[in-house]
Amino acid sequence: MQDYRTIQGTATAEIEEKRSRFIANVSFADTEEKAVEFLNSIRAQHRTARHNVYAYILREGGRMRYSDDGEPAKTAGLPVLESIQHAGLTDCIVVVTRYFGGILLGTGGLVRAYTESAASGLRAAKIVTVRSCVKLTVEVDYALYERAMLLLQGAGAQVDEPVFADKVTLTATLPAGQEVGLPTAFQELSRGAVTPHISQPFYTPF
Repeated sequence: MQDYRTIQGTATAEIEEKRSRFIANVSFADTEEKAVEFLNSIRAQHRTARHNVYAYILREGGRMRYSDDGEPAKTAGLPVLESIQHAGLTDCIVVVTRYFGGILLGTGGLVRAYTESAASGLRAAKIVTVRSCVKLTVEVDYALYERAMLLLQGAGAQVDEPVFADKVTLTATLPAGQEVGLPTAFQELSRGAVTPHISQPFYTPF
């Protein structure tokens, strides 16, 4: 499986166009159930709104869905979907709520407004890259602690808070493949006394 970009958590942004309010709500969703659950929560929150337009893209099966929710065909849901695609994101849903302001925008105006609103919501979101990573755990003497940290940081690892007891336990996450030289490096550092435990690869934001 390749690395991919998604968002972490949720985000909101709002724009106004000729008195109409466009509120974009963005959420991580890696299943259709999660996407629908988020959509329903936004619909419940904005019951009086004229439209709750949405689009989502799921990594699993490459599934894509969108809805104009009563707006003219391809003026709302499709621009929102294209905004997600343009940002290079997956496992993501964007719901754009419109409160009608009394002035018709025309098809071109609607496309621009929904595109801008979705893009604003995505800009407000925290975007992360999900990568194949491994977790490394190693226990070292206090005398080796600083040099052990340098080894991990040099490999590009994200190191958790150390645990200080009889020895120092270090736990770190790093992209799969970057751990290759570390067992030998720790063996050399500790004169053969220390061998780190390395997990199987797993996917996580990094």
